[in-house]
Amino acid sequence: MHKANSIIMRAPKNSIFETAANLELWPKILPHYRYIHYLERGQNRNIVVMAARRSGIPIKWTSEEIIDRDRCEIHFNHLKAFTKGMHVVWTFTEVPEGVRVEILHELNFRVPMLAPLAEPIIGGFFIGNVANKTLRCMKKYLESTTKNTKVTK
Repeated sequence: MHKANSIIMRAPKNSIFETAANLELWPKILPHYRYIHYLERGQNRNIVVMAARRSGIPIKWTSEEIIDRDRCEIHFNHLKAFTKGMHVVWTFTEVPEGVRVEILHELNFRVPMLAPLAEPIIGGFFIGNVANKTLRCMKKYLESTTKNTKVTK
């Protein structure tokens, strides 16, 4: 399964990156996130339990977050639940309109025979919806907090 979601944000690239990397902030600015609990915490690597809602349906997974400031990327490796083995990468690319923030999800289903059934449910119904809401809400938060500041790249 390959799923990509992206949005253009008009805020400083570093502010967007640091906001996306700061998982403690997510439940405060992303209304569909129920909580994020840290199991391990480090400077550039965390193990977290993440919980959100998709149209009222509670979902939860455990992820390793790797913050790569040199490449300006955030990686998540899903460690448990139906999405175990999924790799997610957030990228931040400066474009004339602002910063394109893209979330890429890659998952090889553990039972390939079930992929045609699982992909539209996991990829389309859950991941696509939650990732789009995450990007829209983060954009709204960042653009409202930086609207009176000059956006520099």
